[in-house]
Amino acid sequence: MNKIPFNKPYLSGNELDYIALAVKDGKTSGNQLFSKKVHDFFNQNYSFKKSLFTTSCTDALEMSAILINICKGDEVIMPSYTFVSTANAFVLRGAKIVFADSYDNQPNINADNIEPLITSKTKAIVVVHYAGVACDMDKISALCKKYNLYLIEDAAQAIESYYKNKPLGSIGDISTFSFHETKNISCGEGGLLAINNDKFLERSEIIWEKGTNRSAFFRGEVNKYGWVDIGSSYLASDILAAYLYAQIENIDKIQKRRSKIWNIYSELFKEGEKNGWYDLPVIPAYATNNGHMFYIVCKSGLDRQNLLSHLKQNKIHAVFHYLALHKSDYYIGKHDGRILPNADKYTERLVRFPFFYELEHHQIISIYKAVSEFFKK
Repeated sequence: MNKIPFNKPYLSGNELDYIALAVKDGKTSGNQLFSKKVHDFFNQNYSFKKSLFTTSCTDALEMSAILINICKGDEVIMPSYTFVSTANAFVLRGAKIVFADSYDNQPNINADNIEPLITSKTKAIVVVHYAGVACDMDKISALCKKYNLYLIEDAAQAIESYYKNKPLGSIGDISTFSFHETKNISCGEGGLLAINNDKFLERSEIIWEKGTNRSAFFRGEVNKYGWVDIGSSYLASDILAAYLYAQIENIDKIQKRRSKIWNIYSELFKEGEKNGWYDLPVIPAYATNNGHMFYIVCKSGLDRQNLLSHLKQNKIHAVFHYLALHKSDYYIGKHDGRILPNADKYTERLVRFPFFYELEHHQIISIYKAVSEFFKK
């Protein structure tokens, strides 16, 4: 058993009480009291035009692909250094994925490398705000406007993070969030679709409700409901929403604590960066840091492999992160052959350290000492 686990879900206090309330109320299916509270919070705090609570961020991404009518032959540009869900959602609709490289000094999509990838078949650009750090949204938004492309934000890790004072998730046509147990606020599994483009407001709810206009019927807007579009059962149980709402009520407290943990890590690990052992995360001037994760980038793949083994021996559960999708077993034969050196670098060298609300100062010191011990040897 790990002395220091990679993650430990945080209970803020009211989760079980709110779940019990939902159960006692007898309304535990989707789009009930707590789901609506979740929707209201996101719309009011981040200026989304519409929010829909989903069973996962993956489902929200799949809804995005349906909403923009992705068809076979369409091309979608996105970073290779991301989780498989980002690509899968569009592949399922028949899209060809065109992978872009990351920056040399940070894992986000390199906005300066996107334009040459745009063709007459390109339909959308999907950005991923890695570690909750914003992509260069002015440059990417300008490209979408110039070529009439949809902009989708995969903001799975980006709750409470901003680009030039704009909340992440509020800039693209559509955005998606994750409430997986490793995220800043969580409900085990869960996600959110946020709509910022008026043309998707009505249809998003229909897709969310299995392709029916059921929600409009219950609001009294139509006299009967039926099957009017494609869709699936993307809405999540109100039990999950009840759990999540308890976390939402404590989001300021959670964010303050996570920010403190990130800053402790950052101060401690500066010495190793000065010594040339590894590189630390870079936060561009246009971005904020939401304390989602702390990582280092080793100087070689061998360093990373040996460091992870060393930490495991010390009962510290650190992990590597994404495997670049352009080299995945599924997509390697479909990729156009371009070399993406930075995506490969992060695949081979990035290490994520334990990060959770109840991580204690002495545990962070133990992690730092174990890492320093490894590099000094």
